Amino acid sequence: MTRKEQLGQVFRFALVGGVNTGTFFGIYLLLHPWMPYFAAYSLAFVLAMVGSFFMNTYFTYRTRPTWKKFLLFPLTNVTNYVIQSAGLYALVTWAGMDTRIAPLVAAIVAIPFTFLLSRKILVPGAARAAEDDGRQGRARTSSTV
Repeated sequence: MTRKEQLGQVFRFALVGGVNTGTFFGIYLLLHPWMPYFAAYSLAFVLAMVGSFFMNTYFTYRTRPTWKKFLLFPLTNVTNYVIQSAGLYALVTWAGMDTRIAPLVAAIVAIPFTFLLSRKILVPGAARAAEDDGRQGRARTSSTV
């Protein structure tokens, strides 16, 4: 994969992430008045994750969705959920941040982790290709002069 293609994926991932974060946050705000903030957060997270799967398969990585990928995709979000949950708890409990804003701040911190994990699951061989590209780049830049 060329650097231009990789940058395209990162850009598309960021765009999908923005749409997904907006969707998540909108659902969260709708649920927040009706249930405890953490329950609203968890339900909004799951609903947005389903949308994220389809946006990432079709748009970000331009691959075909399969049941296997759909069932594995939540694994990419486990790390995201743990990072966001810990961040949400810390921001609300220790920093005293408003429960309407804290989920958005916690979501931003988790973005790089989610990109790397989702790419690994949705694009088979992506991790190997990135390693090969890195080795080739080092071989090209090393000199025996």
